[in-house]
Amino acid sequence: MNTPTPFKQRLQQPGAVLAPGIYDAFTALVAEQAGFEALYLSGASIAYTRLGRSDIGLTTATEVADTLARITERVRTPVIVDADTGFGNALNTQRTVRAFERAGAAMIQLEDQTFPKRCGHLDGKGVVPVAEMCGKLRAALDARQSDQTLILARTDAVAVEGFDAAMERAEAYLACGVDALFIEAVRSREQMDAACGRFAHRIPMLANMVEGGKTPVQSADLLGEIGYRIVIFPGGTARAVAHTLRRYYGSLHQHRTTAPFKDEMLDFDQLNELIGTPELLALGKTYES
Repeated sequence: MNTPTPFKQRLQQPGAVLAPGIYDAFTALVAEQAGFEALYLSGASIAYTRLGRSDIGLTTATEVADTLARITERVRTPVIVDADTGFGNALNTQRTVRAFERAGAAMIQLEDQTFPKRCGHLDGKGVVPVAEMCGKLRAALDARQSDQTLILARTDAVAVEGFDAAMERAEAYLACGVDALFIEAVRSREQMDAACGRFAHRIPMLANMVEGGKTPVQSADLLGEIGYRIVIFPGGTARAVAHTLRRYYGSLHQHRTTAPFKDEMLDFDQLNELIGTPELLALGKTYES
């Protein structure tokens, strides 16, 4: 496998980076084998899959760091990780950044929601004062050990204070020295154009595609033409898996055998090939006396 281009350098090259959602080492491995340039680990995906709960601030920094470390131990593709609100104040944010950087994050996303936060496409969000968020961002930048660990600033103000206020917040966050901007839950193509028109020539912009969410879902190619440099589909993986599992468990319960579902499954050997079992066993033999 070729060594991936460092994420910071990749963002300076043409074309939008498409990063699918992952939630563990297995999904990361399958996504890497599909050829993606980056991966996105959201707090929502961890809440869905580890807790069976909603994205309403229930996950902890330790749970995210542990999940991230297991992923980066298995794959080499750069991982963007959702650090929510930093899990506290500026000092908590510094501890979170250090933990996520040690765990192998290529980019760490921080948002300006109040705590407990919630999914950016749920109603009822709140945002902290601009000065408080700027303090967190400066703390995050001071905490990282390498400037190759990128800090992504997200604002959720569109739903709370309006689009113009969100743009002003993004301007303030850019002035802090962050590496990328994410204006969450924009409502229209016109807002996408306005956001990229103001910022895309100065800093990489991230677009978040949520199936059934508040932002119109577009292709990564079109979003790249608008000006976005990073496009994420963070929850699509969990939604696709949930859809398949409903059908699988329903079929097994009804038929009491997996036979009707056989053509939609990997068999034993195919799964072991996917996860590299033959190579792992061969490696073990090299250490035998």
